[in-house]
Amino acid sequence: QVQLVESGGGLVQAGGSLRLSCAASGRTSSTYVMGWFRRAPGKTREFVAHIKRSDGTTYYADSVKGRFTISTDNAKNTVYLQMNSLKPEDTAVYYCAVAGQQTRSYDYWGQGTQVTVSS
Repeated sequence: QVQLVESGGGLVQAGGSLRLSCAASGRTSSTYVMGWFRRAPGKTREFVAHIKRSDGTTYYADSVKGRFTISTDNAKNTVYLQMNSLKPEDTAVYYCAVAGQQTRSYDYWGQGTQVTVSS
């Protein structure tokens, strides 16, 4: 089992920045990738970014490429999402998730943190 706790959400004006954090605990040694997803009001959950634990390879959704940066501190079992040039359409609940080595699917999810971008 892996437990995930997100933090860092809040209210920011368009063009501003926020940094989300997700602290993992439990069986973190079996982590394959750590990712961020989001769910905007009235929409389905969408992928934002992920990072491979083994080599740091990253992948981003087109909608955030060039504005968001995902990174990890493996010693702290923490993944970050630096969000710059925020837009009102980035408003959503952001979730951290972990995929394990065995299943390669996102089996563990955090509780989510609200990000609101005002215009």
